[in-house]
Amino acid sequence: MSLVFPAHDPVTLPVQGMDKRFPLHRIYCVGRNYNDHVKEMGGVIGRDPPFFFAKPNDAIVLDGRFPYPAMSSDVHHELELVVALGPEAKVFGYAVGIDFTRRDLQAEAKTLGRAWETAKAFDFSAPISAIRPHAGDLEQAVMWLSVNGARRQSSDVKEMIWSVPEIIAALGQYFLLKPGDIIFTGTPAGVGAVQRGDSLHAEIEGVGALDVVVV
Repeated sequence: MSLVFPAHDPVTLPVQGMDKRFPLHRIYCVGRNYNDHVKEMGGVIGRDPPFFFAKPNDAIVLDGRFPYPAMSSDVHHELELVVALGPEAKVFGYAVGIDFTRRDLQAEAKTLGRAWETAKAFDFSAPISAIRPHAGDLEQAVMWLSVNGARRQSSDVKEMIWSVPEIIAALGQYFLLKPGDIIFTGTPAGVGAVQRGDSLHAEIEGVGALDVVVV
């Protein structure tokens, strides 16, 4: 097969303790999965059915550098547990992720009833750590994020409204899940704006750590 121009290189993620890499397929994200974040964003606390959005797989950041995006003056960090799926939509492992969000564009989209792509699916919006292999559900793990050494977010995976198995089951009703899919599972309270020059450190107990500099 010949191509009209060269294909882009496949996106792969490092795996802790392995020379082999994880072939990334799609990036799914869960909205409003921690009640304290729902509250801080002005929502109603409860257990509504989960809803999803997506990012392109080349939004991944592996070098620890997040270029501040154009068209926004209010970009927020969102610490998240990331689930990596293997064959048969089974959990292959977990990683630490940050869902960067153009909050001003998201607010405008909500007001106008528009889609969130420009707010969520922009370039470099998905920094992620190496995947730690771990079969099955991760029911409890302390998680936190600091900016310039000051703690911004602090919670526990157990505070998720929808558990990992429930998220996978719900997402599978809408999409054909494949090996290589990853799921950002939502963020706890404490999201906030970042500026050029900020240094972020995110960590999830038993999963890993992620350091990102805003440039």
